[in-house]
Amino acid sequence: MVSKKRILLKDLILEALEKSIDGYVRVEDFLYNTHIYARGYDRPLKKSNLSLALKQLREKGYINTEKDGKKLIVRLSQTGQDKAILMKVLQTGEWDGKWRVVVFDIPEDMRKVRNIFRARLKIWRFTPWQKSVWVSKKDLKDVLRKYIRDIGIKDWVKVFESDNLE
Repeated sequence: MVSKKRILLKDLILEALEKSIDGYVRVEDFLYNTHIYARGYDRPLKKSNLSLALKQLREKGYINTEKDGKKLIVRLSQTGQDKAILMKVLQTGEWDGKWRVVVFDIPEDMRKVRNIFRARLKIWRFTPWQKSVWVSKKDLKDVLRKYIRDIGIKDWVKVFESDNLE
């Protein structure tokens, strides 16, 4: 059942890119197979609407576009991936009673990485309990663990769930 909240084409594009393998979709595939990605998008898709939505997403830095012969490929940027993940997590309903806790002790010689990691936790709406202990009610543990592996800090970061924090 579709919620009464209007589904924006821009959000639909970000969601489709986030779900896609390798984070890209050919524009003509999206245009002609909207029903695959639609998730309640009940209006006919016009090329001009798609073009405008892609332009706005590109200007915000959420996507990158590239040519493959005559085909246009849209790829999700890191900023776009963050936005898509945040949208997905915030759409989830009630709290499941579990806290997601991140504890880290990233060495001083990796200060820039530590600051980038803290910034990412803020983007994903984690709350700091201390400088190196952050919590969230949203289930971001899988995305967070992947991000931690990708940036190479898994030796200094622990992520766990608990239903009993006092």
